[in-house]
Amino acid sequence: MMATISNPTSSSRRSCERIDLNSADGRQRLDALRATLASQGELVSPAGRQRTIDVFGEPLTPRQVVERICGDVKAKGLAALLDYTRRIDNAAVTPESLFVDPAALAAAHAAAEPGFLTAVRRIKANVERFQEALLARDVEVPLPGGGFLRQRYLPLDRVGVCVPGGAAAYPSTLLMTVVPARVAGVKEIVVVAPPTKFGSENVHVLATCHELGVTTVVRAGGAQAVAAMAYGVEGLTRVDKIVGPGNLFVALAKEHVYGDVSIDSIAGPSEIVIVADAAANPEHIAADMLAQAEHSPGSAILLTSSDAIADRVAEALERRLAVLERSDLTRDSLERFGAIVLTRDDDEAARLADALAAEHLSIDTADPQATLAHIRHAGAVFLGPYSPVAAGDYAAGPSHVLPTGGTARFAGGLSANEFLRSGSVIQLAEADLAALAADITTLADTEGLTAHRRSVEARLGG
Repeated sequence: MMATISNPTSSSRRSCERIDLNSADGRQRLDALRATLASQGELVSPAGRQRTIDVFGEPLTPRQVVERICGDVKAKGLAALLDYTRRIDNAAVTPESLFVDPAALAAAHAAAEPGFLTAVRRIKANVERFQEALLARDVEVPLPGGGFLRQRYLPLDRVGVCVPGGAAAYPSTLLMTVVPARVAGVKEIVVVAPPTKFGSENVHVLATCHELGVTTVVRAGGAQAVAAMAYGVEGLTRVDKIVGPGNLFVALAKEHVYGDVSIDSIAGPSEIVIVADAAANPEHIAADMLAQAEHSPGSAILLTSSDAIADRVAEALERRLAVLERSDLTRDSLERFGAIVLTRDDDEAARLADALAAEHLSIDTADPQATLAHIRHAGAVFLGPYSPVAAGDYAAGPSHVLPTGGTARFAGGLSANEFLRSGSVIQLAEADLAALAADITTLADTEGLTAHRRSVEARLGG
């Protein structure tokens, strides 16, 4: 653990570790923090381990749990899905009640607060506007002889969306996954949510489904729901792609079924890295760190060369934690996965942010654009004092489904383009093929694939 934990009643208690890179062990402590952020592995709480024993009768690792669940659902279909829903979620779902009735979706929509639905519609419009602007379009390149080359983009037929439902309800997940899929042209969307008060029994989740035109909502969550969408079970056709967040078991299940279906990513705990200089507002920084930490687990790292900013942020964190609704869970996240890192200078702060390649990068400096010019790797970037991560999480337009754990080095966030399948179309005129023939012949002969050469010669009289 990186935490400095003192007496909970002490007024000197700090909510997250402070790392000074000028100190003898500063680099070592930062490397340890980076290693923790890079991969959460299969960390499970003692209660979680006991729950595994209760359900499976033995102390399986999370990966073993997922392999067993996915194997059973693949082999036994609906019976296994319902059995695991009963054993894990303590919910007696039947074949008849597996799908939420469309009438229940309409009733939830009718019961939802008008203000909530108005917000959903405004956010939907924001997401649509952004996603439509970046949507890939067919490209055609004419050839000199009269033929053409075309790259075409077609929407996936069927997509599955995971909506968490453990500790809170997440209608925002629907907006950030379903709307981009709709913009791409996906016709069939399946939503899975655990049969809990925050999942498939939640009025806001169901009302949002109805508002977005989702008619297939499955009362199932966890690895068993991922497997059901990947392999198909009685009454539920397999999907082409699975997207959306979830706990460790959902992430491992998505990894397990990848190849049978496409997935968006294998996500870990949510995270933010903040780069700040002496011009930054410490209240803004503290508020953003707490917003990320309240995901529990959620990582929040401040990188700054300003000793004064570091001190003022630490003070603001304690003051704000004292009145925060989820203060215990948030404090635990900060103590385990949070840090205030004092860098040697502003350039070092930017270099470290680039190396961390965080899910969310907030830049609160005198010239955010200039700072960003030195940073290539981040899932989503938030510039300046009026761009909190919460705006991206809920309403701005880009999807909040983003790469975590340093994977922004090579991965990007979910967008409408992730729901498209690209393919090339080649139509050559005789003159176009003749122009390529010599090069085709050279490579075919080099590789010993003479039938390739002869397929060209047959068309050109050779």
